[in-house]
Amino acid sequence: MMNYTLGKGNYTNWIVSEVEFSPDTLGKCESIMYLGNGYMGMRSTTEEPYLKETRNLFVSGTFNKFDEEEVTELPNLADITRLDIRVDGERFSLEFGETSEYVRQLNLKTAELTRSFTWTSPKGKALRFHFRRFVSLENLHLIGIKMDVESLTHPVAISFDSGINAQMSNSGSQHFHEGERRIFDKRFVQLIQTTIQSKIDIVMNTAHKVAVNGVEVNEPVMNMDRRKVWLSFDANLDPGDQLTMDKLTTVYTSRDKDFDHPEYDLSKLREHSLEDLRTSYEQGYEALFQAHQEAWSQKVWNAYNLEVNSKDNFDMLALRFAMYHLTIMTPAHDERMGIGAKALSGEGYKGHSFWDSEVFILPFFMYANPKVAKSLLKYRYLGLVGARKKAAENGYEGAMYPWEAAWPTDGEVTPVWGAVDIVTGKQTKIWSGFIEQHITADIANAVHQYYTITGDHEFMDQYGYEMIFDTAIFWASRLEWNEEKQEYHINQVVGPDEYKEHVDNNAFTNHMAHHNMQLAIHYADVLKEENPGRFAELNERLHLDTAYPKWQSKSEKLYLPQPREEDLVIPQDDTYLQLKEIDLTKYKNQEKVGSLFNEYNLEQVNQMQITKQADVVILQLLLEQAFSAEVKKANFDYYEPRTLHDSSLSLSSHAILANDLKEEELAYSLFKRACEIDLGPSKHSSDHGVHAASIGGIWMSAVLGFAGVRVLDGKLRINPNLPKHWDDMKFTIYWKGQPVNLTITQTSLTVKAENKETIVFETYGNTYECQDQIEINLNK
Repeated sequence: MMNYTLGKGNYTNWIVSEVEFSPDTLGKCESIMYLGNGYMGMRSTTEEPYLKETRNLFVSGTFNKFDEEEVTELPNLADITRLDIRVDGERFSLEFGETSEYVRQLNLKTAELTRSFTWTSPKGKALRFHFRRFVSLENLHLIGIKMDVESLTHPVAISFDSGINAQMSNSGSQHFHEGERRIFDKRFVQLIQTTIQSKIDIVMNTAHKVAVNGVEVNEPVMNMDRRKVWLSFDANLDPGDQLTMDKLTTVYTSRDKDFDHPEYDLSKLREHSLEDLRTSYEQGYEALFQAHQEAWSQKVWNAYNLEVNSKDNFDMLALRFAMYHLTIMTPAHDERMGIGAKALSGEGYKGHSFWDSEVFILPFFMYANPKVAKSLLKYRYLGLVGARKKAAENGYEGAMYPWEAAWPTDGEVTPVWGAVDIVTGKQTKIWSGFIEQHITADIANAVHQYYTITGDHEFMDQYGYEMIFDTAIFWASRLEWNEEKQEYHINQVVGPDEYKEHVDNNAFTNHMAHHNMQLAIHYADVLKEENPGRFAELNERLHLDTAYPKWQSKSEKLYLPQPREEDLVIPQDDTYLQLKEIDLTKYKNQEKVGSLFNEYNLEQVNQMQITKQADVVILQLLLEQAFSAEVKKANFDYYEPRTLHDSSLSLSSHAILANDLKEEELAYSLFKRACEIDLGPSKHSSDHGVHAASIGGIWMSAVLGFAGVRVLDGKLRINPNLPKHWDDMKFTIYWKGQPVNLTITQTSLTVKAENKETIVFETYGNTYECQDQIEINLNK
C-alpha cells in the first residue's frame, strides 16, 4: 500500500512510501523507487530475495544481441543488492514470522532509498532492520548500500552472504560471457563480464565494512561459484547490540568515454575501477552519501526551482517525482546514448528510444536544462548513420529514423513479433518498425524547437541543419503521387494511434512531414544567407540544390487532411470517420490497460472508431499555430470519447489541450490520471518499469499546460491558467541562454530576467518586453 504523506518538515511532499509489504506486488516499488544517475539505473528490489522479484541493473549504452534472431537490448548486469540473511541459521524472509512498523520509502530530495521494520522470528526473537541505498549523482560509477540490524529481545546469531551475482538474465536471455572473478585482500571483490556480441567489458567491484557495536567482525569466508563471487559474514548479537554493514560498489565499462578508444586495455579498466572503490571505501557510506545529496541539491532542485502551492499536496510530490525520474533516466554524461521508454527501471522495451524522447521528454530539458537537451539531440545526429541505412533498405533517400533506436549506428531495432492474437492464438506482428514513420518528422521538429528556444547557432551549424535537411529529403522520396487527385499522399502507415495500421494519409504523419519539408526550405534559405560556407559543405554532401525544388513542389501538393465543413473534425486518416462505432464505456473505465484485446484482436480494432492515444490531438499541440481554437475544440470533443488512453503518452497531451480550451476541471483530472499511471493505486501498472514519456508529460502538463509556456511562431508565449486549487507556481526556464524566473498566481504573472538581458514574450495577446522584472495582471 502506497502512502505519500509521511514526509514532514523539510521533507513534506518529498517522500514516496510503501507502508505494507506484499510478496505478490513487488514490481511497483521496484520500478517507481528505482535509483539511478543516467549512467546506470538499479531497480529497488529488497535485499532478501522473493519469488516474484526482478533484479535489474542497467548501464546506458551497453547494448547487446543475445542471438541473431533477437534484437539488441540493454543487458541486465550482475546483481549486488541481494543479501542472503540467516537468523539463528534459518533463512530470513518477511514471509515468515511477524512484521510491524514496515516502511520502504524513496526520498526524492536526497535520492536515497530506505526500508525499516521490526521483525519477530518464528522463534519469538525480535530484531529491528534498517536498510539504506543510493546510486551516486556525484560519482556516476558508485553505488552505496547500508544495513543496520539490532537485536531487541534475545541473543541471536546472524549471518549473511553478500557479493556480486552474475547469474542474471534478461527474462531468460543471458548476454554475457563468464569473466574472471577475484577477491583482493579478503575485502575487495571483483567480477568481469563481457557481452556476447558487442564485446563490451563490464567491471564490477564491491567491498564491505561489517561491525558489531562499532567493532569490525572477524575476516569473512570467501566463496566463488559459477558467475558468482561472495563473502560470508557472521556475528552474535545480545539484546541492544547492533550490527552494521556498509557495502560500496563501483561499476565501469569499456563503453565509458574514458576507455572507449583504440588503446583500450582491460587491465587498466580493472585497475582504475578498483582504485575508485578503494578511495570510496576510505571515505565511507556517510561521506559519499553527503556528496551525492549535495549534487542533487545543486544540479537538480536548486537549478529547476519548481514549486507549486496546491491545496492537494500530491500535485507537488508528483512534479518532484517527475523531475527525479527525468534526472535519473537521462544519460547526460554521453551524447552517444538516448533514453529508453522504460528509462533504466526495467526490461520493458529493451532500453530502446522512441518518439517519446523528442515529444514528451525533450521539452523539459529544452526549457530547464538546454545542455542536456543538446546532448540528447546529438544522439539523434549520431543516429543519422542508422537512419540513412534504414532509408536505403526501404528504397528511399535521405534519413529515415528507426522507430526504436539503441546504439546510434544500429538502425532499426524494433522486434517483429509481439503479444498473442486473441483470435488466432498466433503472435501479433509489430508493424511499427516498418511503417510508423512519423518519428522522422518528430525529430526534425525537436531540432527546430531546440534552436528556437536556445538560439544555439553552433548546434545548428554542426548538427541541426543536416538533420532537418536529410529528413526532408526522406519525406520528398517517400511521398506517393495520386494521379486521380493530382496530389501527393503518404500511404500504408501507422500514426501515433497504433490501433490503426496500414492507413493512408494519417493526419499527424502528413502534417508533420509537410512541416519537416517547410523547415528544410526555411533553414536552407537562412543558411545560404548567414553561413554560405556551411551551406556549400552540406550542399556537396546532400545535394541541396536538387532537393530544395523537390521540397517546394512536393510540399505544396501534399494532401493535408483539413477540418470537415459540417463539424470541423479533421479525419485521422482516409477511413477512420467511416469506421463503425461501439460503446467504449467499459474500456474507458478499465482497471488494466489493453483490456480491449481480451475480446478483439488488432485486425478487428482496426475496423472500429477506437483510438489508442492522442493522434489528431497531439498534432494540434505540436503545430498549434495551424489550427483555430474552434477546430481544436471540435477535434478534442470528437476524438477524446473515442480514445482509450491505452498509451501512457495520451493523458498529458489531452490535459494540455483541455486547459487551452478552458476545460479546467477536465484538464486537472487528466493531469492527475497521468500522475497516477506510476504513482496511483494500481499494483501492477509499473511492473516492467516506469512510464518515462508519461513522466515527462507530467512536467509538460504543468509548465506547458497550466503555466502556458509555449513557443509560437518563434516567439515565447506565456498564457497561464492554473488549476483553481493552485495558489501559485514558481519555476525557472531558459530562453535564448538566459535563466528566466516565473512566478504565477491566480491573478498575476511575474517574469524576471536573471541576466538582465531583454526578453520579449506574449501573454494573452499582449506583447511585453522585460529587461529586469515585470509583473502582469492576468485578465483571462
